[in-house]
Amino acid sequence: MTLFWIICAALLLVAILFVALPLWRGTSKNNAVVRDAANLEILRDQIAEMDADLKNGLLTPELHEQGKRELQARLLEEVGDTGGSAMSNQPHPLKIAAIVFAVLLPLASIGLYLKIGNLNAFETQTAHGMGGMAHTETGLKALEDRAAQNPDDPNALVMLARSYMEAERYVDAVKTYEKLMKLVPNEAGLWADYADAMAMTHQSLIGPATKLLEQALALNPDEPKALALSGTAAMERGDYPAAIGYWQKLQRQMPAGTADAKMVEEGIQEARRMMGMAKSGKPAPMLEQINQPPAMAQAAGKERISGTVTLSEALKSKADPNDTLFVLARAAQGPKMPLAILRKQVKDLPLDFSLDDSMAMAPEMKMSNFDQIIVVARISKSGNAMPQPGDLQGMSKPLALGSSGVKVYIDQPVQ
Repeated sequence: MTLFWIICAALLLVAILFVALPLWRGTSKNNAVVRDAANLEILRDQIAEMDADLKNGLLTPELHEQGKRELQARLLEEVGDTGGSAMSNQPHPLKIAAIVFAVLLPLASIGLYLKIGNLNAFETQTAHGMGGMAHTETGLKALEDRAAQNPDDPNALVMLARSYMEAERYVDAVKTYEKLMKLVPNEAGLWADYADAMAMTHQSLIGPATKLLEQALALNPDEPKALALSGTAAMERGDYPAAIGYWQKLQRQMPAGTADAKMVEEGIQEARRMMGMAKSGKPAPMLEQINQPPAMAQAAGKERISGTVTLSEALKSKADPNDTLFVLARAAQGPKMPLAILRKQVKDLPLDFSLDDSMAMAPEMKMSNFDQIIVVARISKSGNAMPQPGDLQGMSKPLALGSSGVKVYIDQPVQ
């Protein structure tokens, strides 16, 4: 923030010099020159008249010489006056304008920024930037130290909790949100974030996460993230009318035609389709897909991402052949919940994988709803899909739907 104000001050100084300096330089000097030139012209005219009178015999040489001396003395007196006291005692209007401009421009600029600017913008960017640092041990350690030194600082805890989420340390994120909500119990958005972390810990929005969402909506019935997750939780438990209600309320807050509005509309249509099938007694599509042979289920996917997962030589000694291997797809931007998941074992490596919509955990949370996907491969010692310290993982860069030949290397331990 200090750098921002230094830059602003420098720009203001340049603006002042650009406008005020020419005003200051082009001041009384111009008027003095004009006056002196006028006086000189008058002197020349009068001397010319006296020369003519001398030539015509109207003046004697003595009177002619005396008159010239008087005119020259008067001119010197007038020039001395204008160059001295008159100019120093009467500031020129352009000088006054230069001074006024130099004073008012900074005041007006600062006042305007305080009126329409955002003093917290840099603080927010810093928070986001530090959140992104959580992917490194150094960055996350810095956030942990700050939160430890300031246990009653909600901003420090928010940054740490969100960084844990980005680092997929969901258990730690839940613990941090638990501390945070004791400090700021009336922030609906934070309750929704807490629910998100809890859902990732339990791989479900049903149960503890649902209760946290209810708390968020009790504080603010229009909280967007709480409405979105509540709709997903309702779909997960088969309450399709409730899912439609949550998402319709969310949709009314969105500008028509945006990508988010389109995604919510697709979720509403899917909930209506599922509700219709439930009323008719037909099995839900997800159950049909589970009962299909793997080849048929994969063929149902329209936005498949395929490739190979390999374990690095450096980490082979840390993995047991019977350890569980998870290969999952998640949105590059958006919720962290898996959009598709495949479960194998280390002994299956190197593994050719294929992920598509038929492997979605919930109908409205599928790969085709997002523009870019990240593939994560994780070796779990506990058999739990949630990352734990000691697990091994690797991930792809953001991928477009339909990508094939993707290479994912498991090359780093989970901290």
